Amino acid sequence: MSSIEHFSYGLLTPLLAYVMSASGSMLGLLLTTRARGAEGTSRYRWLAGAAISIGGTGIWVMHFIAMMGFEVRGTQIRYDVPLTVASAFIAMAVVGAGLIVVSRGGEHLIPLLGGGLLTGLGVASMHYLGMAAMNMSGHISYSPVVVAASVLIAVVASTVALWFTLRVKGALATTGAALIMGIAVCGMHYTGMFAMSAHLQPGSGPVPGAEGIDFLLPLLVIISLVTLALLLAVLLSPSEHDLRTEAELMARLQNSRSGRQGAHARPAAPADQAATGQTAQEPSPNLFDARRNH
Repeated sequence: MSSIEHFSYGLLTPLLAYVMSASGSMLGLLLTTRARGAEGTSRYRWLAGAAISIGGTGIWVMHFIAMMGFEVRGTQIRYDVPLTVASAFIAMAVVGAGLIVVSRGGEHLIPLLGGGLLTGLGVASMHYLGMAAMNMSGHISYSPVVVAASVLIAVVASTVALWFTLRVKGALATTGAALIMGIAVCGMHYTGMFAMSAHLQPGSGPVPGAEGIDFLLPLLVIISLVTLALLLAVLLSPSEHDLRTEAELMARLQNSRSGRQGAHARPAAPADQAATGQTAQEPSPNLFDARRNH
C-alpha cells in the first residue's frame, strides 16, 4: 500500500476549493431567488443557471481544485478526459433535477426529501466517477464504511442546500447559507477521499491520460466567462422583491380600473329609459289623455 497525500500544497488547495464551493453556492442561491419570482420557461432558465453555479462551480470545480493537492507517492496521476468531463455534466444535471423537484413541490417535505436524495446520490456518483477517472500505476480500493458516510453526508448536504434555495432571502442569510454549503461540499469530498487506499504495481508502463494542470487554464477561462454572464444576469434582472411589488401594483391598478368601469356602468338604466322617451317623472301618454278628457 502506497502513502497518500491529500494536501501536497498545504492549505492552498483546500482553501481555494472552499472559496470556489462557497462562491458557486452563493451565486446559485441568488439565481434561485430569481427563479422563485419567475414563471413558465423563465423560471427554468434561472434554475438552469443555478444548477451550473452550484453543480458546476460549487461542487465539480471544488472537487477538481482539491484534487490538485492529491498525490500518491511512487506514481504519476493522469486523468481520463471523457470521464472527467462526464462527471462535470453529472454534477450539474443532478443539481438541476433536484432544483426542479423542489420548485414544483413548493415547501412540502416529500419533494424536498426526494430532491435531496436524488441530488445527494448524484453528487456522490460524480465524486466517485471523478476518482475512477484517475489513472496511476496501481489500483484504488475503498473502505465501504467511509464511502457510506460520504454518501450520507452528500444526501444531507444536498437536502439542506435545496431547503436553502426555497427559504433563503437577503444578503446576510444568503452569505451564511453559502458558507454552510461550502463546508458541507468540502466535507463530503474529503470524507470520500479518506475512504480510498492505493496499491501500486511498479513497472506497469507509462500512465495514460492528461495531467491535472492541463485542465487548469481552460477550466479557469470557462468558469470566468460563465460566472460573469450569470452575475450580469442577476444584477440586471429585477429581484424577487421587485417582482412582488410590481405584481401588487398591477393588481391595484386592475382593481381600480374595474371599479371605475363599474361606476360608469350603473347610470346606464336611466339612459336607456331616456332613449325610449320615458322617464320616472313623465306620466304615461294614456294617463295624460285621461286627464285632458276629464
